[in-house]
Amino acid sequence: MASKKAAAKRGKTAQRGSSNVFSMFEQSQIQEFKEAFGCIDQNRDGVINKTDLKETYAQLGKLNVSDEELESMLAEGKGPINFTVFLTLFGEKLNGTDPEESILAAFKLFDPNGTGVVNKDEFKRLLMNQADKFSAEEVDQAFSVAPIDVAGNIDYKSLCYIITHGDEKEES
Repeated sequence: MASKKAAAKRGKTAQRGSSNVFSMFEQSQIQEFKEAFGCIDQNRDGVINKTDLKETYAQLGKLNVSDEELESMLAEGKGPINFTVFLTLFGEKLNGTDPEESILAAFKLFDPNGTGVVNKDEFKRLLMNQADKFSAEEVDQAFSVAPIDVAGNIDYKSLCYIITHGDEKEES
């Protein structure tokens, strides 16, 4: 039992940045994704690579997949695609979370000087008066996890990380 706990602790440390993704799915769904990952990871090394994808496509009868297509798929993982990354990619696709770069690009529109922060009050005004208008409660809920400094500025780079990876305070 003790070794099981140690393994679980090591696993949590290894996946700290995106461990929140496991809370997005039911245990049965995670098991199905594990089975799918196992089918794609042809060489059973714990990482999906171009050869794994090519062999998977071949088994499905598609033999003419270009290297560019395969590389494009792998690039979505922004590094080696282990099970946690695989699950994160599905979580983003299924739950509509934009990639971190897209969210950062949106915030940068409100930060023409490139300071890395946006004024909380100005941002609240925009959220409540533009496009899909937020209610005051929705703004307060969003700001409850936002890193806001004493001057009333939101560190949007940190906020983007929280949006895409989860709030570390919630994980503890």
